[in-house]
Amino acid sequence: MAYDPGALDKTLAAAAGDDPSLVAELRSAFFESAQRQVSALHNAVNDQQWQVAAWRLKGLAASFGVVDLMDLANRAGEGVPFDKALLQRIDKSLAGFSGSFDFAPDDTPQ
Repeated sequence: MAYDPGALDKTLAAAAGDDPSLVAELRSAFFESAQRQVSALHNAVNDQQWQVAAWRLKGLAASFGVVDLMDLANRAGEGVPFDKALLQRIDKSLAGFSGSFDFAPDDTPQ
């Protein structure tokens, strides 16, 4: 699966219209939330923690229309916990979003 910037961009445009600062804020909120859930996957110590993080990531991705990431998170939630290959694919997918920012995530407009 490849990163699809169009899905996130379309969802953000529908929510924020022509307000670039709101689009940037929403994009940053998505990325930061997704990072937290991916970190939770990496730090899970039992099946339940893994599954909860996967479901939260799936819900977040679904809310923003990011179908590829949603599918990967769904696979994590329904598959074998601690699947390293799947986790690497999730990491790679999320890394694709960090390159789509016009600003660094830590430089979110206030």
